[in-house]
Amino acid sequence: MQELKGSRMGTEKIPKLMRELAVPSIIAQVINILYNIVDRMYIGHIPEIGAVALTGLGISAPLVLIISAFSSFAGGGGAPLAAIALGKNDKDEAEKILGNAFSMLTLMAVVLTIVFTWIKEPLLYLFGASDVTFNYANDYTTIYIMGTIFVQYALGLNLFITSQGKTKNAMFSVLIGAVANIILDPIFIFVFGMGVKGAAIATVISQTLSALYVLQFLTSEHSLIRIRKKNMGLKFGLLKRIVSLGISPFIMQATESAIVIVFNTGLLKYGGDIYVGSMTIMQSIMQLLTVPVQGFTQGVQPIISYNYGAGNFKRVRETVRHSMKVTVGLTASYFLLVLFVPGLFARIFTTNPDLLALVTRVLPIYMGGMWLFGVQMSAQMFFVGVGEAKKSLFIALLRKVIILIPLALILPNYFDVMGIYYAEPIADILSATTSGILLYMTFKKLPR
Repeated sequence: MQELKGSRMGTEKIPKLMRELAVPSIIAQVINILYNIVDRMYIGHIPEIGAVALTGLGISAPLVLIISAFSSFAGGGGAPLAAIALGKNDKDEAEKILGNAFSMLTLMAVVLTIVFTWIKEPLLYLFGASDVTFNYANDYTTIYIMGTIFVQYALGLNLFITSQGKTKNAMFSVLIGAVANIILDPIFIFVFGMGVKGAAIATVISQTLSALYVLQFLTSEHSLIRIRKKNMGLKFGLLKRIVSLGISPFIMQATESAIVIVFNTGLLKYGGDIYVGSMTIMQSIMQLLTVPVQGFTQGVQPIISYNYGAGNFKRVRETVRHSMKVTVGLTASYFLLVLFVPGLFARIFTTNPDLLALVTRVLPIYMGGMWLFGVQMSAQMFFVGVGEAKKSLFIALLRKVIILIPLALILPNYFDVMGIYYAEPIADILSATTSGILLYMTFKKLPR
């Protein structure tokens, strides 16, 4: 217990602490996103079929996102609660939360594997598959679904390592899988000639390695809180708290899947397969740029949770102010980069001249509201960090469900296929402005 009382999260200077916690978290998030990004880079460069195979992989993205999103119920909801408990010096409560989260992840993995194996074919057509692209999407998802339990453990439980302030260990768990994926991808795709199936096999093996490391760490003496058999029995009270807070990050990821579906079906209707391929590339670029910011906020969140739990509201305020400067500065810089050199990013994923020209033309439009997006990310981090489930949920729903999806359905009626690209920047600006106002109003009410 003495280790918890003397935690540096309650005493160390905020800028120094943010650097120590955020940098490994940023690296971990960047490495984690490489699972999908590297797959797309390699597949997009397969001779002759690269552009079509890449489109097929983009169609499988909603299902991959949904599987990942379910890990947020347990991890995104449980980890902040565990950090708050540690801030209150209640290690037993933190371990009960971890044990219930582990059982939740196991149960969800079994259910998801059975359900998605059963309904994946109609789902892929719903997600925007055509007769040309279905086989590639089906090949990838069939294998990926078999690794669902490892995805749940690797993503959901890793947040409990971060919540202890041990971001280097959290980073290493992701590094193991990402390095394995980077090495295995070209071997299975090109050397063994397995194409899209090879990419899926490499990803599942890599996620398995990450999951094994996370489980080993959380059952070892190096972890402040451990997975213990006595805490695995599901308790309704704990589950309710975990789910009520975890529903916000879940919806953020799950609605990302809904957005991909709306975009893909609209682009297929108004444009064709090449427009669906362009969205696959642009969403990959968006992830590549925003993930470092997400990693930063995820690394900083335990500082907010710990000090909020300890009643040190001065440090909570200071953390949020520093965070806002970093997130807005990064997203504004990314916007300028995309505005002036869009073709540089497009060439990472394709050499097809038609697809390259399309992405170069529409990417600055699609990411036109990114300069303000850092405000929403900081607000989301704050509300999750202090356990404000309802406000966090509202922000999650606002951009994607309330604004973006309706715009993506309505604007093509007036602007044809370009209306789908216009929807993204409009939603970013409106939701970031609203989130900033809500954060400011809540911030003022914190006890002095």
